[in-house]
Amino acid sequence: MMKFSYSNTTQIFFGEGQIAQLSRCLPEDKKVLLLYGGGSIKKNGVYEQVAQALEGRQWGEFSGIEPNPQYDTLMRAVEKIKQEGFDYLLAVGGGSVADGAKFIAAAACFTGEDPWQILTQGATVHQALPLGCILTLPATGSETNTNSVVNRGHEKRGFSSSKVRPEFAILDPATTLSLPLHYSINGVVDAYVHVMEQYLTYPVNAKVQDRFAEGLLLTLIEEGPKLLTTPDDLEVRANIMWAATQALNGLLGVGVPQDWATHMIGHELTGLYGVDHARSLSMVLPALMDYCRQDKRAKLLQYAERVWQLREGSEEERIQSAIRLTADFFHRLGAPIHLSEVDLGAEAIDAVIEQLEAHQMFPLGEQGKLGAEEVRALLKRAL
Repeated sequence: MMKFSYSNTTQIFFGEGQIAQLSRCLPEDKKVLLLYGGGSIKKNGVYEQVAQALEGRQWGEFSGIEPNPQYDTLMRAVEKIKQEGFDYLLAVGGGSVADGAKFIAAAACFTGEDPWQILTQGATVHQALPLGCILTLPATGSETNTNSVVNRGHEKRGFSSSKVRPEFAILDPATTLSLPLHYSINGVVDAYVHVMEQYLTYPVNAKVQDRFAEGLLLTLIEEGPKLLTTPDDLEVRANIMWAATQALNGLLGVGVPQDWATHMIGHELTGLYGVDHARSLSMVLPALMDYCRQDKRAKLLQYAERVWQLREGSEEERIQSAIRLTADFFHRLGAPIHLSEVDLGAEAIDAVIEQLEAHQMFPLGEQGKLGAEEVRALLKRAL
């Protein structure tokens, strides 16, 4: 196991009815800006619960944060903060709202030339507004981590800073019951790939992290398909919500190599073609597993045995079966595993390569072995 330092200071309130805890989470002397997306929280009762909890406090709201949060939208929120003196942010929604809130928190305090430098030049975030999160769509783990991804046109860029970790996160699985089903399914896929990016690399004798990762994968395999048959089962929703948070709260990735090539490639597919983030991942991961099977051989065999219970046949047969079962799992959830399923062909490969080069993302992978030609070869497997 590699050396590491780990801290996660987000206080979590988990379970049905926990939005009532909001009043004790927020400092009484802060002017709170409520951030949310398209307005679904006004239909499912969450907005009303939040408004009740904020009663007697100074607060305002900013809506319209997109599923892939757009820089220009977020900067309008920054202007509102500066004009009206808000000094605490409350993100209510899924990972995109949380990601957007983190960038807003950093940009509102940024003293450099242009806040876009946080995303494109890695400008240090020295200060940020405090924020909390009420999660309504489990997927990204953004409610308890330091990461944020923002779009500007066709560019999808990210940053990470301890200054933007939410002070608290309220996770009520009941808030997910009114979600369109494909949003919930996307969340399962996203969480699954988050785990795989930190698990499917090469062994470093990190037994705790490996067993933790395998437990999360098994939970998602078991609970994810139940969304299709029993979408109103609150226990299913609770297990998926908690698994998605654990998948990217930072603990799983300490002391182990991490990949993230699937995400970097997927981000370009989303930026270029508007493909849902999770659906971009479901197309890339099986192809990457296949192309990188030699470098990932030991962990693929471990994954095959511990997650899919594959113990018979040759090593190659077990690896192939594990890749197939992973793709089948995504397909069972209704997620695509081929570019052709979202009407993309070979021309998309060239466009993705061009964007990765423009964003200086090469080389990719846990060992830095994936250059432009390697990514081209693995994406051909995804056609």
